[in-house]
Amino acid sequence: MLFRQVSRTVCFGQAGRESSTAPARHSLWESGVVVAVRLRFYNLRWLVPSLVVVAVVVAYPLVAGWGGAPARLVAAVSATPRLLPIYGVDTTEKKVAISFDAAWGAELTPLILDILDRYGVKTTFFLVGFWIDDYPDMLKEIAARGHEIGNHTATHPHLNSLGKEAIKEELAVVHEQIKAATGRTAFLFRPPFGEYSNKVIEAAQELGYYTIQWSVDSLDWRDLSADAICSRVTSQVHPGAIVLFHNNATNTPAALPRILDYFKTQGYEVVPISSLIYRENYYIDHRGFQKRRQGGP
Repeated sequence: MLFRQVSRTVCFGQAGRESSTAPARHSLWESGVVVAVRLRFYNLRWLVPSLVVVAVVVAYPLVAGWGGAPARLVAAVSATPRLLPIYGVDTTEKKVAISFDAAWGAELTPLILDILDRYGVKTTFFLVGFWIDDYPDMLKEIAARGHEIGNHTATHPHLNSLGKEAIKEELAVVHEQIKAATGRTAFLFRPPFGEYSNKVIEAAQELGYYTIQWSVDSLDWRDLSADAICSRVTSQVHPGAIVLFHNNATNTPAALPRILDYFKTQGYEVVPISSLIYRENYYIDHRGFQKRRQGGP
């Protein structure tokens, strides 16, 4: 279970994913298995008929002499493993990473940078290509203040609707923009809308990127009040958390100091994402959390 720390006093001054799966393709024989398995087993009146259907569609090809049936059955059962992005890190160290997505607007970004400077913390900004085109000086300012720059694609599309090469092009454009402006080589990628699939993660991996999501969502983009943003974040933070904010959300500047104060009182260290995640000798569990492999450093 994730560690939950509730502090209404900090926020109110008083006591008190996304993913997608590629469409499956089945032969006629395999479809029989799929249909049978999908019958409502939880309803007992369907249990016996469903088992009979499964037995028939599995046994008939064998009796009929279809030599390829066992191989097709194995293929149907052992599907390609589903890849997951990094939502957080499984650790007992009280470290958290704060991230800001930047796609529209930059008016509040200088204020956010000043707050971060005042608290002496470094974070990660995920930038969209057309945002960089509109605010090239702000990209340089973010980097100059010591914050990490991540890739948020060139046009903020729904990546699952694109082919792998088109996905790579989205990342490659921003990769070059960041390198040209800062001299840095980006390796952290956040998919727009939090939308991903095996295709998206594989495309990013082939370009040397780690795909990053979040385990704590401030929902600041919904224009929640500063109190509500503060409450959401402080009640959900945990060791190894990645927190999602946006660079131009209306009430984030008002909520941020209280959140940073809370982190400090609770003994949390705020670090860039690259200082939180494991770069090798890890696996990602069913929650999307990185875990050290046995025997790893």
